[in-house]
Amino acid sequence: MVSLHRQKILEKEGNQFPAKTYKDLVLEPAYNQAKFNAIRPMLQIHFAHLIMLVEEGIVKKEEAVKIVKSLNKIDIKEVGERFYNGSYEDLFFEVEDFLIQDAGELAGNLHIARSRNDMGIAIYRMNIRERLLYLIEAALHLRQSLIELTEEHIDTVMIGYTHTQQAQPTTLGHYFNAMTDMLTRDIERLQAAFVTVNKSSMGAAALTTSGFSINRGTVQELLGFEGIIDNAWDAVSGADYIGETATAVQLAAIDLGRSTQDLLLWGTQEFGAFKLFSPYVQISSIMPQKQNPVSIEHTRAMLSSVKGDVETVLSMMHNTPFGDIVDTEDDMQPYMWNALEKLTNIYYLLSGVLMTMKVNKKKLLKRAKESFANVTELADTLVRSNNLSFRKAHEIVSASVQDLVENDKESLRYFTLDHLNKHAQQIIGHKLNMRSEELADALDPEHFIKIRSLEGGPSKERMQKTVEVRYEQQRTISAWLAGKRKVLEAASKKIDSKLKSLMPDDE
Repeated sequence: MVSLHRQKILEKEGNQFPAKTYKDLVLEPAYNQAKFNAIRPMLQIHFAHLIMLVEEGIVKKEEAVKIVKSLNKIDIKEVGERFYNGSYEDLFFEVEDFLIQDAGELAGNLHIARSRNDMGIAIYRMNIRERLLYLIEAALHLRQSLIELTEEHIDTVMIGYTHTQQAQPTTLGHYFNAMTDMLTRDIERLQAAFVTVNKSSMGAAALTTSGFSINRGTVQELLGFEGIIDNAWDAVSGADYIGETATAVQLAAIDLGRSTQDLLLWGTQEFGAFKLFSPYVQISSIMPQKQNPVSIEHTRAMLSSVKGDVETVLSMMHNTPFGDIVDTEDDMQPYMWNALEKLTNIYYLLSGVLMTMKVNKKKLLKRAKESFANVTELADTLVRSNNLSFRKAHEIVSASVQDLVENDKESLRYFTLDHLNKHAQQIIGHKLNMRSEELADALDPEHFIKIRSLEGGPSKERMQKTVEVRYEQQRTISAWLAGKRKVLEAASKKIDSKLKSLMPDDE
């Protein structure tokens, strides 16, 4: 006897494939993703595989012509407007059934030496590689902005911070250059991920290749892949290509998130380092004075969202069997696509924010001139001019600063030679060999920056050389990007050319 509860489940779910809940939760969302993201690469794979089958003498030319005609009837835009009705398990079988209905049973030969397994992985890789190139292009856009900002603020004196406390004078250009270099490493990791991703699984079939004598290299070349995944088991089972991409994207989001934290702090009235351009701020509904830096807030929030998306990817990979399995397929791939697309847009948004903000150079310089952040150079000067050990010089300067702080005189205005000598007398037993002019130089943030001209330092001379190198790197990465796109464009044109030669002259 069937229980009432079981009867209700059967009535709701139905007795034919697919069950309603399975359709709603799994198949329909996967279909909707595929109709926008899989149809184009799927057709490219169909064409490339068919061309190879003809060239290897496995499919007759006249049969291939009929299949090509049917493939050409598939309208990508129309596919995007379809709704999932459960008639087919997925878009692959829907397309295959159309080809058989249109071209006859011979269209079934398109599936010789091929599986949804190797096709699916190839489609995923083609999707990710395209999004990676868009992301790298966006990263280059932001990087260009950062280099220009480095040049613009090469003389913008500010205090640098360590442990969230005032540390030493530097320039805003020095900070932007640091952002540039961190972004460069992010780009290099994305480039490395692209190299891993852009390899062909086609020809692996289900797991063990095929008994048909196909040419995997032909399909690889026609699809713009720059290598073949040699082991067929690995080709359909390995997920580290998306794991590497996820890791690179996650680190890029985390890296940029650290700078957004700085920007939000520096944009406060208390800090007053800059003011955002009005298109990037929002007002309060109740407080008339408010100018909320929401563009940066949203940037930070979306970067966290990117991290969450790729964390989902890595979590779904974790503890899965090393084989073809759905955990790493349709349910997981959209999280990677979303992360790539979001980070792409974030790069463009932040570039706009930074390039249009107005920096308060006078306030930053004034703060630096009054700050004890300059006294590292004073300790260095005592070592050079008084033949003291650095530790002893550090002790004298530290005691002088601490004395002023304890007496509520937290400004270099109160840092006089007499004050310094008082502590020198207590620590080394005599006054220092120093004139007031030397002390003034040692406590000047602009002097501090000028003499730090070693590699990596903030001096104008050093930063100008650095900027030249960064522009050259920009050209190198841009050339790499153009080269990868050229490979993909050439592959697409090669498919078109071979299809044209395949078709009769009157077609």
